Amino acid sequence: MVIPVLLTFFAVFLLVSALFLVLTTVRESPAFALKMRLRRLAVNKGASTLPESVRSEILRETPHVERVLTRYRLFRNIDRSLDRAGLKMQLHSFLVYSLTVAFIPAVCIYVIYHKALIALAAAVLILFIIVVTLQVLIQRRVEKLTEQLPDLLMMIARSLRAGHSMTSAIELVGLETPNPAGELFKTAYEQQKLGLRITDTLAGMTDRIESLDLRFFTTTVSINSDTGGNLSEVLDKLAKTILERLNVRRQVRVYTAQGRLSGYILAVLPIAMFFIFNMISPEYEQLLIKEKIGNYLLIGAAVMQIVGFLFIRKIINIRI
Repeated sequence: MVIPVLLTFFAVFLLVSALFLVLTTVRESPAFALKMRLRRLAVNKGASTLPESVRSEILRETPHVERVLTRYRLFRNIDRSLDRAGLKMQLHSFLVYSLTVAFIPAVCIYVIYHKALIALAAAVLILFIIVVTLQVLIQRRVEKLTEQLPDLLMMIARSLRAGHSMTSAIELVGLETPNPAGELFKTAYEQQKLGLRITDTLAGMTDRIESLDLRFFTTTVSINSDTGGNLSEVLDKLAKTILERLNVRRQVRVYTAQGRLSGYILAVLPIAMFFIFNMISPEYEQLLIKEKIGNYLLIGAAVMQIVGFLFIRKIINIRI
């Protein structure tokens, strides 16, 4: 009974993975990325910068399910998170993949153990893992951009000192810098070619990726465009400031390494011990699985584990 269910699960999982890879390959094209960006501008609140005729035309080409989902703030936030994570994926596709990955194991658990509570808890846990993974991707993208910013600012400052315009410097950064900075600056350059002010296109980058250091840069350029001054010198000083903040942040990560490792161990150890005891002595934990009060205890333990892990992360997450 167990082996056919596991084989069915793996078959469905491989099928979903294959479809995901095919769709991802198609969506790597620049045309698809541009279309996705325009759709997000049209359905989100940032669409107010678009002419009404252009917005209406984009919405007509947007799938109906996408328009329905983006009426709700929760789904708009998920769509914005996908954009900030750099995932070239439509909102409804992400929801379908997430629900498939969450509920197929839940159905298998219910078929094997006939326990609805455990199956539901497994589905919720998998969805929680997906959300955490999405936030980790966003955070890594922000950290990677922050690591790139000092070199970017120095490149722009050198271009300005060499006599190039700000627009040419932005184009150079978009062409010569790897993602995520290259993609952001390339998009900003393409937007100003369509008629937007360069300061507005740079300010729009902070909607796609939430970075305090990037906001410093866009604010500096905006103020300089209004008041004037030596922008190259200001950008050099800003680059040095960001480098110093990065050095302090690395030192803090070294000092908090023991706390982070302790948090990971405390989070993984109970789960690992549960499965180890289940393999060594299956009858030892049968009361937790078969009895309803045992199911409640398992769900309560899982919730407390998650809350404890979040508390530990909050304690060691020192913002610089």
